[in-house]
Amino acid sequence: MSTIVAQAISTARLDLLPLHVEHAAEMAAVLSDPALHAFTGGTPDTPQALRSRYQRMTAGSPDPAVSWLNWVIRLRGEACLTGTVQATISPSGHGPISEVAWVVGTPWQGRGIATEAARELVDWLSQQQAQTVIAHIHPEHQASAAVATAAGLTPTGEWHEDEIRWRRSIRR
Repeated sequence: MSTIVAQAISTARLDLLPLHVEHAAEMAAVLSDPALHAFTGGTPDTPQALRSRYQRMTAGSPDPAVSWLNWVIRLRGEACLTGTVQATISPSGHGPISEVAWVVGTPWQGRGIATEAARELVDWLSQQQAQTVIAHIHPEHQASAAVATAAGLTPTGEWHEDEIRWRRSIRR
């Protein structure tokens, strides 16, 4: 499997821009609400900590068979960053698997941004090498379950670290 690189992706309202370290300061403010960690744990990163994390993420996976793909979500009409989407593509016995995740800052929630970004991400991945798209969602996180459903994923009944595994197979 060759390494896949994040490319800019546009929707009707959004630009998914490949992550850069320079996004850290604005994203620290976007992700500053402790409520965003209700289901995942942890606390918001400081701008410096987020910058360090983004440096590691943009350096790429130490495993050449694994692609780390990360985007910030830019709401074009307001010219601001609102969240992130990400995909980790790994080899498997049944073709490459892409594990996806998303987060939208509290002020922008309830506007369909996560749904629009996740749908476009999954559509983009379907044009890449991934055969299966996976998301792990806390069973009480109804908003993320709605986003996964809108992106064509369905719950599998399998559990991974207190979260339900959602899956979409990509037919070729």
